[in-house]
Order: sequence, then structure tokens, then C-alpha cells
Amino acid sequence: MRRRSLLIAVPAGMATLAACNEDDGASSAESGDSASPSASATSGAPAPKIVDGPLPAITAGAKFGEKPTVAKGSGDPSGQLAVKTLIAGNGRTAAEGDFLVANYLGQIWDTAKVFDNSFDRGAALAIQLAQAGVIDGWRYALVGRKVGSRVEFSVPPTWGYGKAGYAEGGIKGTDTLVFVVDMKGVYPVTSSAKGTDVAQDDVDLPKVGTNTDGKAPSVEIPKKDAPNKLVSAYVIEGDGEEAAADSSLLVQYKGVLWDSGKEFDSTYARKTLTSFSLDGVVKGWKQGLTGKKVGSRVLIVIPPALGYGDNPPSGSGIEKDSTLVFTVDILAKL
Repeated sequence: MRRRSLLIAVPAGMATLAACNEDDGASSAESGDSASPSASATSGAPAPKIVDGPLPAITAGAKFGEKPTVAKGSGDPSGQLAVKTLIAGNGRTAAEGDFLVANYLGQIWDTAKVFDNSFDRGAALAIQLAQAGVIDGWRYALVGRKVGSRVEFSVPPTWGYGKAGYAEGGIKGTDTLVFVVDMKGVYPVTSSAKGTDVAQDDVDLPKVGTNTDGKAPSVEIPKKDAPNKLVSAYVIEGDGEEAAADSSLLVQYKGVLWDSGKEFDSTYARKTLTSFSLDGVVKGWKQGLTGKKVGSRVLIVIPPALGYGDNPPSGSGIEKDSTLVFTVDILAKL
């Protein structure tokens, strides 16, 4: 079954990373053929009132990280946003514009039909708590909550998918939705690697800046021939979990051309982060990031055979047979 991207639209940069032979959605963490909270743009409605309930009970899977079972809604749901913190975390507080990494389950109030959940996929969602980044109900319910929290909330159509509903997910324009969200991490768009600087003493390789202030690191290309083989080396070594070959990651990155040093892509320039599956990017990225630790900054030099060869993406600024140089900050494994 073909899968649909979790993101509203693939960010501009991800078009240059996506493997040209992959299905739709391969350049981001994937969802099933169901409705994710990012499938609708902002409603434009006034902010809702935050009320305590009513909310259906959690009948199983009550611990953080467990897939919850949620009872059917009883009676009429609130016309506002009902929000309850089931487990209070003590981590970073989510702010407007941050990227949230979370596991979640969503179902319909009247029927208890689950229309989407990340627990079964085995990969968390990474989504921006910003207008047009997620349905408004998520923004209003989760901004101000702390990492480590489990939050249950109900979203009426006004702050969900509106009168049109979301037919692909089986959601009607009159449906109130119930979500349970486990907040695993929060990442501002200025997030950077966290770890130990690693010596860069190979004069034949680019030198990458080690600043961790959220600004793009410098990349200095040596006046030498590009390597013929893939290079993947720590600039900053984190101490987090290692990325597997099929992992989905949340990253900051910047890409430049070896021949000219010209930047052709950067999350820093777009003031955003991006997430993707290593199964859906060019071979150089997949091979270069597999085994690398969360929290790290990694230099990747990709020869044409592991990049785009003679078929670079249209409008990317990448010429045929270009060697690509990336600096990648691995912020989270999803």
C-alpha cells in the first residue's frame, strides 16, 4: 500500500535529498493511508477556550510510551478545546514554532474509530507547532506543555479539519477528534548538535564549523580534487542512539557544491528543521548517516554515483556529476 507523507508539503530542500526512484512521501517520515494532524492547513478561526472536559477514559496502555486504548466519547463533546494532562513531564516547554517529536493516537469521538496512530508504525511524528504546520487544535493544546507529558485532548471541526472533513482518513466535517499525545522531545528551529568536537586534521577534506548557536556552520572546501568514495566523518560526536539504516531522523543541514563551494540547500536559510526516512534519501545520505549518533554533526561528501549522477533535480542548482558536501546535525531519531 502506498504511503502518504506526514508533512503538508515536502520542504523545498527535501526535494534535493529524495531518492529519485522512491514512492511519494519517501523523503519524510511516513504515515499510513490515514489522517495525520498535519493534513490540514490552519483554520483561521479565533483561538478556542481551553476547558477541562469532557474527555473519554483511557482503558488500557496508560503509561507514557504505551499505545493507549481510548473509550468512545460519552454524550456530546465540548464545542471548545478540552485538554487534560494525563502524565506531567518535567522537560522542555513547547513553544509556538518549535518542532515536536511525539507518539500519538487519534480517533473519532462518536465511534472510537482510530484513524491514525504512530505507535503501530514504530516511528514518532516530527511536526512543527506553527500555523499551516499542524491542525490548530494541536497548536493550542500542546504549546506550553512539557516534554515527558502525555496529553489527551478533543478537537472539534473548527480547529481540526473543518466542515470539509478529511475523507481519506474517514473524518466527516461534523466529527470531533480525540488525541492522546506523548511528548518525546521539543526542538526550536535554532537547534544544533550537542557533543564533543572531533579533530578535523585531514587536509584533503572540507573543514566544518563547530558553532552550536543555531547558525549555519561554515564549510571550507580544500583546493584539491574531490574524493571518489563516500566520506562520512564526525565533526561533533554526540552520545545519543545510533541511526539504523531504516531510521527516520530530525535534522538541520546545509549542502554545498565541492567545485564552487556554492550553497544549494539549507534548513538554516529556511529557518526550519526537516525529518525524513533514510530509506527515502540519496544513497550517500543513507550510507553516510547510518550508524551515526543522535546529537552529532556529520560531514558527508557524496560522489556523483551516490548522489544524483547525471540526473540532478530540476532547479536545484546542482550540475550533472557534481560532488556534494553536507554538514548534518542529527537532532533526534524518530
